[in-house]
Amino acid sequence: MSLDALLEASPSLAETLRGARRAAESDAAVLILGEPGTGRSSLARALHDASPRAAGPLVEVDAAGIPTTLFESELFGYEPGAFTGASESRPGRVAGGRRGSLLLDHVEEIPLAVQPKLLRLLAEGRYAPLGGAEIEADVRFLTVGAADLPERVRQGAFREDLFYRLEVVTFRLPPLRERKDDLPQLIDFFLTDLTERLGRPGLRLAARARTWMCEHSWPGNLRELRNVIERAIVMATGGELDPVARATVEARPRPLVEVERDEIVKALAYTRGHQGKAAALLGMSRKTLWDKRKRYGIP
Repeated sequence: MSLDALLEASPSLAETLRGARRAAESDAAVLILGEPGTGRSSLARALHDASPRAAGPLVEVDAAGIPTTLFESELFGYEPGAFTGASESRPGRVAGGRRGSLLLDHVEEIPLAVQPKLLRLLAEGRYAPLGGAEIEADVRFLTVGAADLPERVRQGAFREDLFYRLEVVTFRLPPLRERKDDLPQLIDFFLTDLTERLGRPGLRLAARARTWMCEHSWPGNLRELRNVIERAIVMATGGELDPVARATVEARPRPLVEVERDEIVKALAYTRGHQGKAAALLGMSRKTLWDKRKRYGIP
């Protein structure tokens, strides 16, 4: 999604997006904070596409999806003999982003042991693959973090000096519940985009569905809104979309086992498969969540 498309769909973000357009023209590090699903990654990609580096690669790294023990080698690469099993050299994500941008998602999940090396890369533009000599980097940093990242810094869970290097330019995206005036435009944007993508032109939204969608709190933010519209399009049998009807049917009581399984699936989807975050959302330990996933056959 381009910066123009983001502005068209989200008028309340006009000032933020004007700043983003100016930031795109520089090589400064950009930090985008907000709740999951608020469009943080979309804004980061739009920044890359609007930058002088647009012809170069955009390499995305999800810090929450890489095991702690592999993070350093994944980011910086390694040379033969760097560790057991390293029989050949492998470039890391930083090298893959040469002359382009590196998008670090869930930056708060970067292991503390790796943060000093990332700080040096940002400060000096140089890094060393595991077991190798120093290399000069040519990559622009776009980072996406949790809304409470500054609080994590205060608690010592994230390095303060690294935070200040990443936040040269910072944008904070508000949750959808705080920008309800954007809902009519967002609904129309996703409806047009998804009906075209899914080959279902001509579908329209029922009046009561639009009213419900404009009043709903959308705890899952833009991701939840998009998913509701996409599901309604996929399941539509006529020319009118009515996700409210599905919600009403699902409101009937169901077996607790079925409800628990569905909530676990939703929590894992919401956290993009992050076991610890999903467990915290559900109010259970990681081990309990893992046991229930095995019991219910949830991958």
